[in-house]
Amino acid sequence: MATKTKTLWFCTECGADAPKWSGRCPACGAWNTMVEERVTAKTSQKKGTTASLRTPRSTPMAVSDLKTGTEQRIPMPSHELNRVLGGGLVTGSLVLIGGEPGIGKSTLVLQNTLAIKSKRILYVSAEESASQIKMRADRIGRDSENVYIVCDTSLDTIFDHIENIEPEIIIIDSIQTIASDDIESSAGSVSQVRECAARLLRYAKESNVPVILIGHITKEGSIAGPKVLEHIVDAVLQFEGDRHYMYRILRSIKNRFGSTSELGIYEMGQRGLREVTNPSEMLLTHSDEELSGTAVGITMEGMRPFLIEVQALVSTAAYGTPQRSVTGFDSKRMNMLLAVLEKRVGFKLAQKDVFLNIAGGMKVNDPALDLAVVGAILSSNVDMVIPRTVCMAGEIGLSGEIRPVVRLEQRLLEAEKLGMTEIIIPRHNLKGLDTSRLSLKITEVSKIEEAFRALFA
Repeated sequence: MATKTKTLWFCTECGADAPKWSGRCPACGAWNTMVEERVTAKTSQKKGTTASLRTPRSTPMAVSDLKTGTEQRIPMPSHELNRVLGGGLVTGSLVLIGGEPGIGKSTLVLQNTLAIKSKRILYVSAEESASQIKMRADRIGRDSENVYIVCDTSLDTIFDHIENIEPEIIIIDSIQTIASDDIESSAGSVSQVRECAARLLRYAKESNVPVILIGHITKEGSIAGPKVLEHIVDAVLQFEGDRHYMYRILRSIKNRFGSTSELGIYEMGQRGLREVTNPSEMLLTHSDEELSGTAVGITMEGMRPFLIEVQALVSTAAYGTPQRSVTGFDSKRMNMLLAVLEKRVGFKLAQKDVFLNIAGGMKVNDPALDLAVVGAILSSNVDMVIPRTVCMAGEIGLSGEIRPVVRLEQRLLEAEKLGMTEIIIPRHNLKGLDTSRLSLKITEVSKIEEAFRALFA
């Protein structure tokens, strides 16, 4: 029977289709996201498709009648990866790992799979040859007899390999290069990515085999392909970092089986990725000379406290319009803090260039770092040094008040462990905390003026 080919327009954000082009998606309302693709109107009975695998009819049940169960997890060799996943790789889950080209996604996955000796693993590479993967494995310094490598881009052929090998873990590198024979469009298109991800999810849930997808990233920093890809998978992990730095950060964006606030930190070396067990040491500059314009703040990423060095440079504007440059921190929030300093404290910074940098290449969104940002800016402005053994944590409001922060006890313990002698925190933030065992000098402040006097008195 002849197949009919027609043209449809798909939205790259939500995956909705329309018979003709429009500037705005009729489903999600996004602008300039419609792309044209050719689709074939035919049904398929291949393994993993919705047509061939019917779900048994379910019956509604009361919440009180439902039984709770603990999901089975496969512990990964990397403790940082385990933390981000929520305790291990859940059986039957579909995990998407995204990141920039060359950041180390394939190295991270290959390094972990080669270290698992008790599971049969199928590694599907659609971008590299088997010899290239072997070279990477030799560079990492690991070998395995239970990891099978296959280079293929056809989803139907991949399912044939799965039937023959019967793996316990499946790796797809990458989802944007896999294509199904049922769809006429090229690999990486909206319809191909959506169909391939849906079939792999279907297989993972019915066979209870976890599937790890490696995905490309766009120039804006989001996962390439339709937004529906992120909705299909159970977990989305973002592998990020500046290639000019050695450090890489694995961040959880979505996780149905764990917290989305955890992150793992790795160091890229010649023999692969090394876990960083004490991130605070890498984020602090080790120098005997103390300089103005630096302050140490304590931030929280999930349950882990970090000590981060904030660097600032304030100078007279060489041109008419002062410059504002920020790296690793929200530029709008820095502008708000500068306005608070000028309005509430009286520092004239409107005609001065302000440059701010978070050392180590980290990107921080914790509002508790406000006090360290203000401390670094004031230190550079008055050219006075803040001692390296002094750290701070506090959120700054629009009226200049220092607001309380969460998880203060973990921050205090981390500061003491790394040899800090004094910490500046918001007033009334110690309620219910026992600080008698701490050797830290705790200074409580309620306004920026008090913090300025405590730092530069």
